[in-house]
Amino acid sequence: MAGPTGRPLPVITEENEFFWTSGADGRLRLTECESCSALLHPPRPVCRYCRGHETGVRAVSGYATLIGFTVNHRFSAPGMPAPYVVAQVAVEEDTRVRLTTNLVECDPDELELGMRLEVVFEQVEDVWLPLFRPAAEHGPPAPLPSDEVEPEHMRRHVRPMATPEKFEDKVAISGIGMSEIGRRLMVPPLSLTVRACERAVADAGLTLDDIDGLATYPGAGAYGGFAEGGITALEDALGIRPTWYNGGAETFGPGGSLIAAMLAVAGGLARHVLCFRTVWEASYGELIRRGRITQEAGRRVTGWQKPFGAISAAHTLAQNAQRHFHRYGTSRETLGWIALNQRANAALNPTAIYRDPMTMDDYLSARTVTTPFGLYDCDVPCDGSVAVIVSAVDAARDLAKSPVLVEAVGTQIMERLEWEQSSLTHEPQVLGQAAHLWTRTSLRPSDVDVAQLYDGFTFNCLSWIEGLGFCGIGEAKDFLDGGKNIARDGLLPLNTHGGQLSHGRTHGLGLVHEAVTQVRGEAGARQVDGARVAVTSTGGLTPSGVILLRADT
Repeated sequence: MAGPTGRPLPVITEENEFFWTSGADGRLRLTECESCSALLHPPRPVCRYCRGHETGVRAVSGYATLIGFTVNHRFSAPGMPAPYVVAQVAVEEDTRVRLTTNLVECDPDELELGMRLEVVFEQVEDVWLPLFRPAAEHGPPAPLPSDEVEPEHMRRHVRPMATPEKFEDKVAISGIGMSEIGRRLMVPPLSLTVRACERAVADAGLTLDDIDGLATYPGAGAYGGFAEGGITALEDALGIRPTWYNGGAETFGPGGSLIAAMLAVAGGLARHVLCFRTVWEASYGELIRRGRITQEAGRRVTGWQKPFGAISAAHTLAQNAQRHFHRYGTSRETLGWIALNQRANAALNPTAIYRDPMTMDDYLSARTVTTPFGLYDCDVPCDGSVAVIVSAVDAARDLAKSPVLVEAVGTQIMERLEWEQSSLTHEPQVLGQAAHLWTRTSLRPSDVDVAQLYDGFTFNCLSWIEGLGFCGIGEAKDFLDGGKNIARDGLLPLNTHGGQLSHGRTHGLGLVHEAVTQVRGEAGARQVDGARVAVTSTGGLTPSGVILLRADT
């Protein structure tokens, strides 16, 4: 495995200096609450367990339990050529503390979850990186620590509705639009945004002058081909003059722009809010290859994962998937049925990027990205924009298309937001939001006719299926076996446009677009008969949200 020389190094601050330099004497140090003795990571000025404000630094033994690992094959961080092992370990003195690290001095094929590890430091410039190796003294593998909120009991922790009145009853989706979707379109991202927005406005039978609100995710400042310039760029291009606008990444995933728009409309700040999401990752990557865009080459990075080469969401989710396999007996074939389903649906969608047939052998034999994920577990970076209009329900009923009503949303956070400290066995920021959804409606999972569930990776989709109650926690292996239950004529028609795995990574709003298309009965060859209720989730890992839609009856 690759050594650490030349890897990205953390930015050292007054808050974290003790951690990144403590290895100078060979001791691992963590923040400790002086009131309840809990260990805290990342360092915080207050204890999340007792809310005490007196904290100090404690040297610990350096022993830990291996609770997750992935062998990275696809991504190469500077100075860290693949393959290398990214791991999560639980500190022996307080297993609530999890560290992202690299495993060294080991054969990846001999690693076992639950094995005992010991810290070994390697100095790079002014940083002592805490790496781990199998402990010289160890017994049989230990049980993995439990989550703060166990998945099986998540619904017990849902907060009751704040008021009996639902804001969802005041709003509807009145228009949808999509630009061209493709690989390396080499079209300016703002142009894609304008096309999608103009098409959504026309679909609703509105004019741009009717639009009095704008909302997007993640807004201005996004990098790496993940946005077009936000609200500022679009307003300047179209001259809309909104009475309300919203843009930002700390919201309910990409669909957070829709939920914010619903609240604005229900509160009377706007009547028609144009929401949009644009990606141009494929062209961005091509421009880098051509030397037209230069990436900053600085080696100092923020966060607690990048110094160990954990530079992709894949590295977090691969470990969660591995733990799901370990606890529930799930397999790569389980995830494969999701990939095969999305590809079969994409074959009926002329806008999908990948439409060629795929077999389980194709899926299993594809190149490894980061274990257990292969190529077809990962969504397709692309260029494209999707727009959705949220309108007041009374106004929507006078427009060109029958409105799609909003039955309920799910937004509650029940886990820690730090990826490595969150859910062990499912995608973080899924189970709480899924449980919250069903407290805001009398409908049940059995009432859902079609599901458009976030599939940045196959495992995202599996997490939403279990979290939303379409099968029990840990039962996806049986529910997904053979793919019949999630086929277009199955119990839960899933990602009927091909999902992000085959249609393309439209980052959440493409799923909303398909949900509306299905509820309207406009999906053509891929239409699910009698689709009246659709659930769509957008995001995960970041705070995410889920929305239940229904036809106007």
